[in-house]
Amino acid sequence: MKLIIVSGRSGSGKSVALRVLEDLGYYCVDNIPINLLPALIHTVINDYENVAVSLDVRNLPKDPEDIPEIIAYLPRAVDVNTLFLDADDKDLIRRFSETRRLHPLIKENMTLEQAITREKSLLEPISTNADLYINTSQLTPHQLADLVRERILGKKTGSMVLVFKSFGFKHGIPIDADYVFDARFLPNPFWEKSLKGKTGVDAEVKDFLASQAIVTKFIWQINSFMMTWLPHLERNNRSYVTIAIGCTGGKHRSVYIAEMLAKNFRKEREDIQTHHRDIHIKST
Repeated sequence: MKLIIVSGRSGSGKSVALRVLEDLGYYCVDNIPINLLPALIHTVINDYENVAVSLDVRNLPKDPEDIPEIIAYLPRAVDVNTLFLDADDKDLIRRFSETRRLHPLIKENMTLEQAITREKSLLEPISTNADLYINTSQLTPHQLADLVRERILGKKTGSMVLVFKSFGFKHGIPIDADYVFDARFLPNPFWEKSLKGKTGVDAEVKDFLASQAIVTKFIWQINSFMMTWLPHLERNNRSYVTIAIGCTGGKHRSVYIAEMLAKNFRKEREDIQTHHRDIHIKST
């Protein structure tokens, strides 16, 4: 049986993740006391192949350091993975202010800022050992749902997943990036009148960039670099590697390069994903 523990700070998107897992066929249990987890799993192990449970500050044991010991009581046949969702403090404060919901720790006479900081400390035994960590600060609920779906489905084969992500530096560097490559020095289709309104997946933009020798060399060198070091990352038991390619706006050069890299790696590997973060943001 496969068990996914969904954890994270309040307001980071755990409910969205659980809904995605439920849609993927997981038997989902929200807010179960962690001490009851072994009993739950022993009860459902013969009925469900995939189970997901949420674990947050509401249902922690008195000593959060006891969590690994509790998980150790699970049957050996259970494949346990932890998904931890988080966001920057300022974004969590904004989300609580917008929804006007009470933080679970507010009842302990803390301010919202103090509660968010305290929650981070309480959940540290989980966050530091998570198999998959997602910062949701720059993600809409729809984008988060897509990302969780990609990550969960990608893990089915058990091999390392490569994610090639395009982005625009003007909108910030992706927090989940393992490697970041800057394509802003390359010829920019944005300044070509006929190409400005198109993107890196359109044939005209692809033809323009493919005709530039410096673009081809840039792609080749990133490809060579990743091919050299991926085997070492796999031996270190990495589940995911995100390679982020950035240009100014995230619509032309970075999109094209991410797609070309993914195309090259699909010749050698199965678990390849692409994500174009800023491709639909209107240019200003």
